[in-house]
Amino acid sequence: MVLEPISEKQSNIKQQCTEIFCSLCSNRNNERRIVTDPISGEIICQNCGQVVSGKELLASPEWRVADADEREHSRIRAGMPRSLARHDMGLATKIGPMDKDARGHPLDTDMSSRMERLRTWDARVHADSLNYKNLQPAFSKLLTLKDKLGLSDAVVEKTAYIYRKAQEKGLVQGRTISAVIAAALYGVIKEMGVSRTLNEISEASNIKRKELAKAYRLIVFQLDLKLPPIDPMKYIAKVANKAKLSEKTKRQAIDIMYDLAKRGITAGKDPSSLAATVLYLASRYTGETVTQKDLAEASGKSEVTLRMRLKDLKRQY
Repeated sequence: MVLEPISEKQSNIKQQCTEIFCSLCSNRNNERRIVTDPISGEIICQNCGQVVSGKELLASPEWRVADADEREHSRIRAGMPRSLARHDMGLATKIGPMDKDARGHPLDTDMSSRMERLRTWDARVHADSLNYKNLQPAFSKLLTLKDKLGLSDAVVEKTAYIYRKAQEKGLVQGRTISAVIAAALYGVIKEMGVSRTLNEISEASNIKRKELAKAYRLIVFQLDLKLPPIDPMKYIAKVANKAKLSEKTKRQAIDIMYDLAKRGITAGKDPSSLAATVLYLASRYTGETVTQKDLAEASGKSEVTLRMRLKDLKRQY
């Protein structure tokens, strides 16, 4: 077994990880009590449950391999890894700006002029490419959404795959790139069970909710995506943290939600409004003071929606 030296990038990541600690219980990462939620991308203290950081640190190795032999013997540490979230998948080449040969000697005037013309035509070929015109701005917006919403690399790669399929079927024509890439992202979020709502994606992408929902329905229908229903249980902690509710109320709300799901009442209900309503019922049981307005703001819904959902639950529960 050949030991690989730690690269500068890995050492920086290691240093960042060791600096992360919980402010409540002074629990540092080197004690192995700081865990990462792969779904939400949050770094959480295992001892007290506090969210230490809202973004996941990328601690994977930067080396890449082309076959099984390289995996065991010669790992390549040059160049970026291949990714569907890049318009050229990280495989394109580019003529560099240096006017030097392989030995570092400067080129003569004739060869330098020839290389300048080749650079110009190389840039024109890339600019006229269909993938460059469409995929580059789309994936640039996707990476922006990744940073705003704190998404994992797996969600980004799956979204890029769905967008490429939509482009092959011509679903992008007549629609904005931002709307299609955001719709593909919402479909992947539902498929992978990430707790992000349509309103959050609409706000992060600066797209109207109606336009985003229309593009989402088109992608699901045309690509025949099989998406599971959203689990409202995951929204309880999210809404409760925004409303600053106690752990006792959260656990009471989880028990109520589990009972509702067992009876089949949660089917077809909006998960955010249902979680806010269940938290309001749980606060009545635990005696914690919270208003419907606070829960409506935390869930991104209106007070009227919460009251209607509350009436339905009182009638069925």
